[in-house]
Amino acid sequence: MLVLLRLLNLSGMVAMQIADRGDTRAANTIDAILRGAKPGDIPIYQVTKSDLSINLKTAKRLGLSIPPALVASADKIIE
Repeated sequence: MLVLLRLLNLSGMVAMQIADRGDTRAANTIDAILRGAKPGDIPIYQVTKSDLSINLKTAKRLGLSIPPALVASADKIIE
């Protein structure tokens, strides 16, 4: 997450980090597919935790306005 926030500070506008072991689950799903598992036998996971970061400084430079409700729901705001 630290690298993502550093990039966001430099020039990004919006970033979302999925924080519930999505990388491990993706690897397990790919492994099951490559081993020939039936699609119906592969579990589907729903994201339960994510972090939203918004760089308002970049949005302003681009002439974009971010809806207040989205700003209010952000975990990190860069002004």
